[in-house]
Amino acid sequence: MNTSNLLSPTAQATLLLTSYFSKSSNESAKPLSNAEWGRFALWLKEKSITPADLLVGDPQSLLQGWHDTRISAERIIELLKRGHSLALAMEKWQRAGLWVVTRSDTEYPKRLKQRLKTDCPPVLFGCGNKDLLNSGGLAVIGSRNASDSDLAFTDQIGAKAASENIAIISGGARGVDETVMIGAMQQGGMVVGVMADRLLRAATSSKWRQGLMDGHVVLISPFYPEAGFNVGNAMARNKYIYCLADSSLVIHSGKKGGTLSGAQENLKKAWVPLWIKQTTDKDAANVDLVAKGGSWLKADIQAFTITDLVSSKENLVNQVSEPIGDLFSTYAQPELFAETDFKPAPKSEPEKDVNEVESDRAVTELQTEIGSGSEEAAESNTAQLETIDFYHLFSSELQRLAENPLTVDELIESTKLHKSQLTEWLKRAVDDEVVKKLNRPVRYQVKNSE
Repeated sequence: MNTSNLLSPTAQATLLLTSYFSKSSNESAKPLSNAEWGRFALWLKEKSITPADLLVGDPQSLLQGWHDTRISAERIIELLKRGHSLALAMEKWQRAGLWVVTRSDTEYPKRLKQRLKTDCPPVLFGCGNKDLLNSGGLAVIGSRNASDSDLAFTDQIGAKAASENIAIISGGARGVDETVMIGAMQQGGMVVGVMADRLLRAATSSKWRQGLMDGHVVLISPFYPEAGFNVGNAMARNKYIYCLADSSLVIHSGKKGGTLSGAQENLKKAWVPLWIKQTTDKDAANVDLVAKGGSWLKADIQAFTITDLVSSKENLVNQVSEPIGDLFSTYAQPELFAETDFKPAPKSEPEKDVNEVESDRAVTELQTEIGSGSEEAAESNTAQLETIDFYHLFSSELQRLAENPLTVDELIESTKLHKSQLTEWLKRAVDDEVVKKLNRPVRYQVKNSE
């Protein structure tokens, strides 16, 4: 696959510098963090260099004068050499219906840019309807081990949001997250799932398939699409859930853990209003969150609307402003970069540490550089996801490949699919009697073959 047909040069450079394409332990150079990318991007602007220039020019000479204690020129050059890995990863991810959105894309969530600034991820991986990324809605958060009564209430919240045409934003985890998302989806509602792990697996899961194909669901992750569960990632994604929403609701919070820390961070940063479900559980931290600034939700679900929760006067303070400007537009080629009306911050603002100012500017100005051809390709990819069942494409190819018995490893080599995705589709193919499973050793063969 030629990634230039799918991604602009700037998007390719951003991915190469900030993303993993295999398990992190296998990477020879560690991709830049959000803050590191911000510092480097600011330096590029000061030197009148675009990220795309690093792909077509001599990066060694372009990086003359770059000095950073954490980001060596050698590290940057090593990251840029991963073009082959990027192409292979993009081909595999696209097979599963995944797409990539960078901060330079118009589809990138404006709420994340406006609220997170320096912490705004340079790349989002996703599948489903990109338009939902800017829909706003109600963030619903809660324990993985919520009680049956809490889960029943959560399901009603999802259905209620769907009936009012308000999107649900949650984390896709077992318990409250999954319950509210499925509750909304089953009623034809809009759902935004921010996944902390295994986005590739989720993209092909029967759990989300219908919603993805109907255009009612979008699943995104700022992390490597094949990453396993990681506590750090799970904690880090909490802020994205809140910042994509217009308001938030905590169903149940423990005395410690991700639900509590995420809610406390939201209260501290004042991103969106925080509603708390009433509970008699003595081990819950719901009362503590109200004491710190949250608001009790009425106990009777018929006594309020979801619209009430997302349109409070408090919320009007945090409405999203105009899109963030482009870091490189002051000297960029017109055909590659959009114009911007970004203006420097007034001198009267409170003084900040020099490094903090540079990092803030680097990310809050970032970037509208993708060309129109790439936008058309992205729209085409979305349209394909809405009309194509990727399993059926796999099934057709499987009937051709498996005329003779093949092992899982042989099928992985032939299809370039991730093992977890391949295993799930093979199970479905066996159930559909497309292939039969042979044992000792385990192999798969077309059903009507001798």
